Amino acid sequence: MAKKHILVVPGDGIGQEVTAVGKKVLDRIAAKYNHEFTYDEALIGHVAIEATGNPLPDETLEKMKNSDAVLFGAVGHPKYDNDPTAKVRPEQGLLKMRKELGLYANLRPIKLFDELLSASSIKPEILKGSDILFFRELTGDIYFGEKGRKNNGDTAYDVAEYSRYEVQRIGRKAFEAARTRNKKLVSVDKANVLESSRLWREEIQKLALEYLDVEVEYQFVDATAMILIKDPKRFDVVVTANLFGDILTDEASQIAGSMGMLASASIGDGTGVYEPIHGSAHDITGMGLANPMASVLSAALLLDISFGLKEESNAVINAVDQVLKKGFRTKDIADANTPKDMILGTDAIGEEILKMI
Repeated sequence: MAKKHILVVPGDGIGQEVTAVGKKVLDRIAAKYNHEFTYDEALIGHVAIEATGNPLPDETLEKMKNSDAVLFGAVGHPKYDNDPTAKVRPEQGLLKMRKELGLYANLRPIKLFDELLSASSIKPEILKGSDILFFRELTGDIYFGEKGRKNNGDTAYDVAEYSRYEVQRIGRKAFEAARTRNKKLVSVDKANVLESSRLWREEIQKLALEYLDVEVEYQFVDATAMILIKDPKRFDVVVTANLFGDILTDEASQIAGSMGMLASASIGDGTGVYEPIHGSAHDITGMGLANPMASVLSAALLLDISFGLKEESNAVINAVDQVLKKGFRTKDIADANTPKDMILGTDAIGEEILKMI
């Protein structure tokens, strides 16, 4: 029996709706497998700014540090997207959380459920069997380097910066994961142009000497972007820098048919944070249309990675698979052949998943 404390941080927009389903799934697992999960909630993003003026209040950070895992929703609001001069922004809470919790590795599994082959715009024969695990570095690169304006504000700059230890620690996580899968690793950089990428490649090459059982390939990011669409089955584990990882994993979401299907884990040496890769989607907030499966699959990652409950994690993934096999869909993954009565809203499809656990 596991006794664990989980902090639920719904955040903004549809984050509120999908994490509610993710939490119900965790409750069902606890009941079925005789675990004891306790919960607390906290604010982040736009809702935190509205309540406290701070996108990541100290109280939220403290609760995160004192929990065994965090089930996270999304941050963002159109108000800030339309105002580039806003000094306080929801996304600042996300970046600070990653920094303060030491979340340096973002894991994004791109696993394709066969039932959703038609949901992608890519040909089914190219997609079938795709199963990729991305490791995106989270605390360095252009997001955290020096930034500013000069020449009376007419020139803007953002510095991409990496230190050796940042590359080593994410690289080691990726090599270890490759050992448990098909022993293939692709390291993605832009070493033909960027100095930070040359350092990245140097460090991955050094690590490769410690993992001689893992086959390593080095690719430039533009080539990876092309191959992901042309031949996604070629990839097993992919490790890359913050900016490249951000873009490539969103591209890879189309392999799975929808961003609404993709979970992620942000881990370091302390509390792990588990979240869908999608944003706050204010255009559908409150309509009950959001696909909660990415949050449910994030809960599965939480059970596996933070709690070591592999069987329970697989039970959640299998439940999602069974719901899809039965023909149930949310609007984002339905196609022209999906009967109208099989297209369910957020809570309704959540209930079908709970039945299958």
